[in-house]
Amino acid sequence: MEPVRLSVLDRSRTREGHTHPEALRDTVRLAQELEQLGYHRLWVSEHHGVPGVAGSAPTVLAAAVAGATRTIRVGTGGVMLPNHRPLVVAEQFGVLESLFPGRIDMGLGRSVGFTDGVRKALGRDKGDAEDFEAQVRELLGWFRGTSPTGVHARPAEGLTVPPFVLAMGEGAGIAARLGLPMVIGDLRNRDRMRRGIDHYREHFRPSAWASEPYVVISGTVAVAGTPEEARRLLIPEAWSMAHSRTHGTFPPLPPAERVEALTMTGKERGFYESGLAGHIAGTEEQVAHELETVVKETGAQEVLVTTSTYDREALLDSYRRLATIASG
Repeated sequence: MEPVRLSVLDRSRTREGHTHPEALRDTVRLAQELEQLGYHRLWVSEHHGVPGVAGSAPTVLAAAVAGATRTIRVGTGGVMLPNHRPLVVAEQFGVLESLFPGRIDMGLGRSVGFTDGVRKALGRDKGDAEDFEAQVRELLGWFRGTSPTGVHARPAEGLTVPPFVLAMGEGAGIAARLGLPMVIGDLRNRDRMRRGIDHYREHFRPSAWASEPYVVISGTVAVAGTPEEARRLLIPEAWSMAHSRTHGTFPPLPPAERVEALTMTGKERGFYESGLAGHIAGTEEQVAHELETVVKETGAQEVLVTTSTYDREALLDSYRRLATIASG
């Protein structure tokens, strides 16, 4: 396939028998490996109160990743802006950009928590996401020194930290109106993804941040020596998603063999099989064909891989194989 920018979002997923601190250290180690493999970015995520995810403070984790690497871009996928005051977010990214100039990305999302309890703990409710566009405008204003309050965001003011909008729900329209790069998924619903991209490109307004549309498509990609081995990489996450849909909690990732030995209810089996379907997974040749197809269909400039699995060595092997594919 033609060369394409390849990046990774690592959500610091916890694994059965391993601790949350281990998951965070795994993310830092993965960033070092991806840098050696030539990946463009490593992004980290924000989740609160989720047993299966250790990444709760993305700007703090981004600082650790950037400090442990030299060239790979580092950012967030994303900071959930409704959870925070835009001034504080600007200050945090200003610090990151000051310490690691030219390497920091600011991916922004609109989620306000997984459960009512988490939202209450954060002092937020679902309605706070409705002001997402205004919050993004305020955040960008702090970098440009246009806040009407007379307050200045130090050290952010005057710095350039590339902002990206995670296109959940109305995100494509917001990214277009603000003239910002957009991240959109998932690869399992190609028609909906293409509609979002078409809307974004059609309504894009050039800005100080981007003169033309920039599309990053995101989703799970798994590469292995055989299709069966690639499918096994998908099993732990598929079961965790099925468990969350049927039990209300998102658990740590189990080994694939334990999942394969489970006796599932009909409802669990339905969600589990659905979780295995629609991803890009297979041998190098199969994945190269699928990736080339989706990149041509969408015109995307970049692919953000979001794969999580129990076996970290198998995951790294997948990323090695994928890097070879993407380099052409």
